[in-house]
Amino acid sequence: MYSLEDLLHLMNRLRDPQYGCPWDIKQTYATIVPHTLEEAYEVADAIERGDFDHLQGELGDLLFQVVYYSQLAREEGRFEFDGVVDSITRKLIRRHPHVFPTGDLYAPLDIPRLNEEQVKQRWEEIKAEERAEKSSAPEQLSLLDDVPAALPALSRSAKLQKRAGQVGFDWPDALPVLDKVREELDEVLEAMADNDSAAIADEVGDLLFSVVNLARHLKVDPETALRGANSKFERRFRFIEQALRDTHRPIEDCTLEELDALWGEAKRQEKNLPSCG
Repeated sequence: MYSLEDLLHLMNRLRDPQYGCPWDIKQTYATIVPHTLEEAYEVADAIERGDFDHLQGELGDLLFQVVYYSQLAREEGRFEFDGVVDSITRKLIRRHPHVFPTGDLYAPLDIPRLNEEQVKQRWEEIKAEERAEKSSAPEQLSLLDDVPAALPALSRSAKLQKRAGQVGFDWPDALPVLDKVREELDEVLEAMADNDSAAIADEVGDLLFSVVNLARHLKVDPETALRGANSKFERRFRFIEQALRDTHRPIEDCTLEELDALWGEAKRQEKNLPSCG
């Protein structure tokens, strides 16, 4: 069975200037990023579908992305894969003093356990310390500094809101957030009435932000929920397409009412399938 060392050697060979793969040789950090995002989503998709037969392969694809960046960095004299492993191990030891109180990875396990609230409080304290260490201008520190700008917009909205909520800038429960969603929807309608495209875009953004806030208060991950809605829409639309193929009718010839009736039929059939939403 191949090992991690074999994978690192393979990566080095792929990037060999004389004997490597032409495609791999010309890649950069920026050109690899889209592949990294795609592989991460494929891991999530396999887990959500319960496709554990393919999860191992998807995780391998994601690991290869880390190996790729590390190879690029090694060639530039920045860091190597071992440094990546060392940095994450040190960070996790530091962030889990309730598991590694002495900072020793291999210390005995007979230590007092903290409750969940104590662990959460200590975690936030450590994260705040790390943000301070990273900041070049401590006087400009913000709770939002380390919320990655490259996150999917829904996920980033939830993280921004959660971070602000740590200092009390948050609704107490879901009901007032629901009122806020209605308020934002009314503002979308006002912008539509004015036929103001810029205002419509702005208000739709506010509406989406409010819906993310509602999802967060209801303990629903918005990114996961929307992926589920996407899958549901795709499943039902494919049902419509197949039903029309069975009757030899082009979808373009159908009225909206006919398509909506087939959509309703798709929903009715799904109610009899426990695995479908």
